[in-house]
Amino acid sequence: MGRMSNDRSARPDVGIGMVLAIVSAASFGLSGPLARGLLDAGWTPGAVVLARLGIAALVVAPVAARALRGRWGVLRANLRLVLTFGAVAVAGAQFAYFSAVERMDVGPALLIEYTAPAAVVVWLWLRHGERPGRLTVAGAGLAALGLILVLDLLSGADLAPAGVLWALLAMGCAASYFVLAANPRSGVPPVALAGAGLATGALVLAVLGAIRILPMQATTASPVYAGSSVSWWLPLLGLGIVTAGLAYCTGIAASRRLGSRLASFVALLEVVAGVTFAWLLLDQLPGALQLLGGALIVAGVVVVKLGERPAASRAAAIKLKPVHES
Repeated sequence: MGRMSNDRSARPDVGIGMVLAIVSAASFGLSGPLARGLLDAGWTPGAVVLARLGIAALVVAPVAARALRGRWGVLRANLRLVLTFGAVAVAGAQFAYFSAVERMDVGPALLIEYTAPAAVVVWLWLRHGERPGRLTVAGAGLAALGLILVLDLLSGADLAPAGVLWALLAMGCAASYFVLAANPRSGVPPVALAGAGLATGALVLAVLGAIRILPMQATTASPVYAGSSVSWWLPLLGLGIVTAGLAYCTGIAASRRLGSRLASFVALLEVVAGVTFAWLLLDQLPGALQLLGGALIVAGVVVVKLGERPAASRAAAIKLKPVHES
């Protein structure tokens, strides 16, 4: 796999990238609350993710095909990227996150997952030799302290260990999403990568369900949101069209314009959106210490961003390094 991109220098399309990133973050933030209603109604995480990806793949397919304009060879030439993106960054991240949400509240699960920007920085350090500076280390320390508060370690409360482990796995998969989506060298249009990734993720989950590695259970029981029952298909359409199709297309397009680091930091707005939607739809609101911990996590990753070298310096440093294939 070729070298991944970093943040871009100032460009006219950065403003558009910011708008796309905000839309993507808000759309992704709705997924946890919608999925939790279905999970409480009797769905398994695998079934929710499979339905979400399947619907999203159908919605995005015509737009993805149009973006390719018959250049199907681009997908074949980037088969490893497409398969990795679909299996890990799409299916893996969603399944791990929904498995976490099944066992713990949406807010803490999201806050754990969105320590991913720190993982992006570690990846770029190990892969490209971009050693973090003092501010980066200080930001990581702030995020770690925030994570302790989010997990409520100081009060000795029930940690829901399985939920925490799933959330940490979701964090790793989310980091791969930011890095893979920002690869400008593939030549795969953003919408085409989204469509191929969604279809690949759905296929992977379908195979795992068919061979009974993943439990697949669904029900027509009405999920409950904000104290009211709704038809089971309504949240499924929301998950597929809004929180997957729209979210992935706008997110990938944003990453291409902003780069992996900046896109991952703007995507922290998903935490705000997720907590807000969880409060409105599920009456879930983190405690005061958890909210403080969330603020520290956000502050920590912002400090990490501020601690990175200017884009020009990074570009010059990377330019001296050969592009390795892995």
